[in-house]
Parts: sequence; C-alpha cells; structure tokens
Amino acid sequence: MTFILLIPAILSLIVLGAHCMRVGAPYLMVVPLAVLVLLIWPRRWIARLAQVTLVVGALEWLRAMAGYVSVRMELDMPWMRLAIILGGVALFTLLSSLVFQTRRLRRRYRLE
Repeated sequence: MTFILLIPAILSLIVLGAHCMRVGAPYLMVVPLAVLVLLIWPRRWIARLAQVTLVVGALEWLRAMAGYVSVRMELDMPWMRLAIILGGVALFTLLSSLVFQTRRLRRRYRLE
C-alpha cells in the first residue's frame, strides 16, 4: 500500500529527471533520481527533501512553460495546448508533494 501512495511522487521525480536531461542539464538529473532512491529509507528528512524537490520541480515546470510559450507566441505558432499540458504537469508535480501528508506515509517517514 505504501508503494501505491508513492506512485505520483515517483512518476513526478522520473519525469523531472527526464526534463533535466532534455534541457541539457544531466548533472541536475541526479537530484530527482537521488531523491527517488532515498525514498526507500523511512526518515523524516527524506520525506521533506522529496517534498521540497517536488515543489521546486513544479516551479521549474512553470518556468519552462513560460519560456516555451513565449517562443511559440513569437513564432506565431499554436501555444495553448503546450501551456495546458505543462500546466497540468506542474500541477501534478505540486500535488505529488502532498502524498507525504497521508496517514500511512506520515507514519512511515515519522512525520507525526
């Protein structure tokens, strides 16, 4: 059951790592993937690190969305679908940080 609760956070961290690779920053890819591996150990600081990483990741998705949308607008290309998709990814990533507030994960990571 614990693994199922962590699926949104796991997916968000994997996609964030892929985004880092795509934008040409493979050294930054290490951060979300390291947090992903750390989730194995039930420590309070790991849960908080994962939450911070996911919130910062959501902000990165919003920054990327603004950059991509502005380029598409300058080139007079359609941009609305891109904005909706990346906005959805940012929202999913942000909401993924809330999985650590469930009773089971609060108990596992000693957040109570």
